[in-house]
Amino acid sequence: MNEHQMLGYIPDNTMIHKLNGTAKLIFLILLSIACMTTYDTRFLIGMTAFSLVLFKLSNIKWHQISFVVKFIFVFSLLNIIAVYLFAPEYGVELYQSRTVILEGFGRFTVTQEQLFYEFNLVLKYFCTIPLVLIFLLTTNPSEFASSLNRIGISYKISYAVALAIRYIPDIQEDFVNISLAQQARGFEMSKKGKLTQRLKGTAQIVFPLILSSLDRIETISIAMELRRFGEKKKRTWYAQQPFRISDFLVIGLAVLLTGISFVLFNVNGGRFYNPFNE
Repeated sequence: MNEHQMLGYIPDNTMIHKLNGTAKLIFLILLSIACMTTYDTRFLIGMTAFSLVLFKLSNIKWHQISFVVKFIFVFSLLNIIAVYLFAPEYGVELYQSRTVILEGFGRFTVTQEQLFYEFNLVLKYFCTIPLVLIFLLTTNPSEFASSLNRIGISYKISYAVALAIRYIPDIQEDFVNISLAQQARGFEMSKKGKLTQRLKGTAQIVFPLILSSLDRIETISIAMELRRFGEKKKRTWYAQQPFRISDFLVIGLAVLLTGISFVLFNVNGGRFYNPFNE
């Protein structure tokens, strides 16, 4: 895989790569539910540390995900800012307490409660995003399709999702090739160019990229139709792996952690951990 890889399967021999795709999918779904439903800061910090450890074990390099992480970071930052702009006192309402750090203009004040609430939002990103990236970069698309099918999703939908994941690196490679061709013609699109010029150049690339993607979709659709894809109600999977003890342990760990998150609902009297009333 080259340095421009984005969200493509990266073959390796780590313990995470060896796990069954279905086990990894169940693990991802359960822990995503646990992290998204709870606002217990202690649990989210623990899950963040756990996610980062798994990320290290998966042997994923920074250059393989840098573009995606930067893209997610920008939108996450915009989301955090939007939460404050639209509801600067939401944390105060949640925690039934108000500790002002900095007086602002009108309703825009900085409170410990609001910062604590938004800190929990940031932790949710750190919990789930590494897990998603690990799953996408360590799971063969064909095995991913079989995993979706094994948990009850139609094999037609499963195969479509796998194809989309499989061709993301190809689309990015087309983007890079078109970009290099533009630069060879004298249109500066590297980091040396101005931001407006780079945005304009990117916009010019998008249209031919969409057309080439549509051509690829049509080619694949015709090939699948010629092979009578979708005629049968069921299908077998070449990349499907049998369950091993490690896979059951992974599923058991996911169930345990999800159970802990729901037990904390009872401990906290709801989804939110409130340190301001202790």
